[in-house]
Amino acid sequence: MPKKPSQVPAEPLPLKGAICFEEGDFHALSDALAGDAEGNARRLIARRKLLAIGKDACKRAAEHGHKLECRTSLHNPNQFNGMRVRRIWAYVTRSKAEKKRLKGVLGAELGKDLDAAFKNAYLCFAIEAEALEVSLRIHSDAWYDGQNLKNRVERGALRAWLEELNRLDGFFLRMDDWKGEWRCGALTIEALEEFLSYYTPGEHRLAVERRWPAPAGARGGALEPEAVREMSAQFERLLPLHAFTGWSLENNFLFGG
Repeated sequence: MPKKPSQVPAEPLPLKGAICFEEGDFHALSDALAGDAEGNARRLIARRKLLAIGKDACKRAAEHGHKLECRTSLHNPNQFNGMRVRRIWAYVTRSKAEKKRLKGVLGAELGKDLDAAFKNAYLCFAIEAEALEVSLRIHSDAWYDGQNLKNRVERGALRAWLEELNRLDGFFLRMDDWKGEWRCGALTIEALEEFLSYYTPGEHRLAVERRWPAPAGARGGALEPEAVREMSAQFERLLPLHAFTGWSLENNFLFGG
């Protein structure tokens, strides 16, 4: 079970100064080190980098009227990650005030775990052993945001969703761990109808993601400052889709909607 808010470990301090990824950030997430506590120090550095990127992204989002907050995942082997750290990410989610409003709609029982980042539709910066990623994700446990999206689309906004997704060339719409993918920028109404025929909030995870391969021995681009700037730029492209997707007072399609 997710930890209660009072038990959630404190966030580390974001890394200061110019941010760029280094070889060690990727290597500490490799199969050889993912379960080794000796990699914790290096993974903490990567986590602090992602937190700095995420907090800067929140500031940029606020300039466009999006109130968001950032939290990062654990960098040490733990029961919650199966004692192996293969991925570290910064979650960017709705603000505490928005979580409170959503809890008021859901009720105390359904809304009690909203503080957990994955219980909300969230934007994501992530690093893995051989990739970088920027994405919008809806976990199966964030069924209310998934249902809000599905209700909105099924109540006449299918073409509007298509337009939002097709602005995001370079991204892919994905469902759970299915091998199929829907390429943004080239989607059709029929493709989205097919997706919706399978997608069930509460059962399936949904993602709109862009990934940059960074295999060992060929990480040159991922180690340049431009990689972080590109990730931040792609994050900003996702902001309208995040607003379109998740529940808010202005985007209320969850129940009577």
